[in-house]
Amino acid sequence: MERYGDHRARRALLALTAAGGLLLTACSAGGAAQTADEKARDGGSGVVRQDAGGRLSTFALDVDTASYTYARRTLADGRRPDPGTVRPEEFVNSFRQDYRRPDGNGFTVTVDGARTGEPDWSLVRVGLATRPAAPDAHRPPAALTFVIDTSGSMGEPGRLDLAQHALTTLTDRLRDDDSVALVTFSGDAETVLPMTRLGGHRGAVRDAVDSLEPQNSTNLGAGVEEGYATAVEGARKGATNRVVLVSDALANTGETSADAILRRIDDARRAHGITLFGVGVGSTYGDSLMERLADRGDGHTVYVSDPGEADEVFAGQLPRNIELTARDAKAQVAFDPHTVTDFRLIGYDDRKIADRDFRNDRADGGEVGPGHTVTALYAVHTRHGARGHLATATVRWLDPQTRDPHEASGALETGTLAGSVWRASPRFQVTAVAAYFADALRTGSADRPALPGAPSLTGLARRAAGLARTTEDADVRGLADAIRQASGTDPVE
Repeated sequence: MERYGDHRARRALLALTAAGGLLLTACSAGGAAQTADEKARDGGSGVVRQDAGGRLSTFALDVDTASYTYARRTLADGRRPDPGTVRPEEFVNSFRQDYRRPDGNGFTVTVDGARTGEPDWSLVRVGLATRPAAPDAHRPPAALTFVIDTSGSMGEPGRLDLAQHALTTLTDRLRDDDSVALVTFSGDAETVLPMTRLGGHRGAVRDAVDSLEPQNSTNLGAGVEEGYATAVEGARKGATNRVVLVSDALANTGETSADAILRRIDDARRAHGITLFGVGVGSTYGDSLMERLADRGDGHTVYVSDPGEADEVFAGQLPRNIELTARDAKAQVAFDPHTVTDFRLIGYDDRKIADRDFRNDRADGGEVGPGHTVTALYAVHTRHGARGHLATATVRWLDPQTRDPHEASGALETGTLAGSVWRASPRFQVTAVAAYFADALRTGSADRPALPGAPSLTGLARRAAGLARTTEDADVRGLADAIRQASGTDPVE
């Protein structure tokens, strides 16, 4: 069931500022790795036992999708993705949902679930949705600093050429009052084009993009540092100021640690609210470095592997999603100990936040733009025969202009659980298939058990193919193809 609430609380003073949309929406996690207390509670498996004092689950919102897109590219090349690059929340959040939308800024909260077929185990879905994006003409202007990797490895087809194609297309789609700067890096970093208004200067931007050529080594740290310096110099009041890093993230020169790179640009990031958006390219891709840069740098990541994907990200999503809906958004799910014995949040490993910091408005959350949905899926074990309240999910965010905090909540009762995952709504089933698929790709050790009710990959491919027909959704068809490639089966008709 779902409920939408929006109430004003005390006005918060923040040390950080942020803004964004989908590309220009920075989705950061203030949470770090598991604390010692959390490891003691779940034994490192992610399963939290109620009798160990763990009734809450708290995490920063995340709209990243890079992990899923890179996994699809890897499977299409005939390889299994490295389990360390598989982040289930990014698989789940790669598909459309049918959640109700709010009228204004903020979120609606939908909580539903279904039995898995394993005794007393269910999948519970927490769905958060923002209002639809406004027409492009109504959004604030953008000041975008593109930091482009021109190292030797970017000469491979589908890297620098893809970035040039995307930037040229974007230049034609942005408004005259938007601004663009261009920084390149290989062994060193250089500002090729200072912040330039597009009105009357689109030709200069296209010429700068066309002039890019691959060179030698990859000093990614220098590129990010120069990019932020250029962004600060060209920052515009009242505009969305962003650094967009396009790279295969295979750093081999200069500073190669994400934390050290972020320390160098920390003052610019905090004082000016300039966030980092990472666009990954290449068949060999430094996923870990790019993901950590975005995670710790108030950022967001996607991965593109062909012109169609690049056009969708740069020319489709970006112009529509510059406006910010919510700052520092966090979710907290409270499971009822009278009905729930154990639960496991599927993914969000790097997005966890201490439960006590849920209403600490100085703790980083995620920045979310209009038109977004965020989904979290839990495996939940209920007490045998238990009836009644199962869980309440609450999202907390700060108004992007006033920074006043707001909350919205949704609740779930055991009686509303669908009798089977495969008899739930089609979109719930897609969520389950994506989560099961991610779990199968990264499950290779005994400390992370397979999710309850998980079919074989062959069975999962059949489920996905059926859902592709039901939903008539090309993205779901792509999911079915990826699962089939992972399972080594023939195409499912």
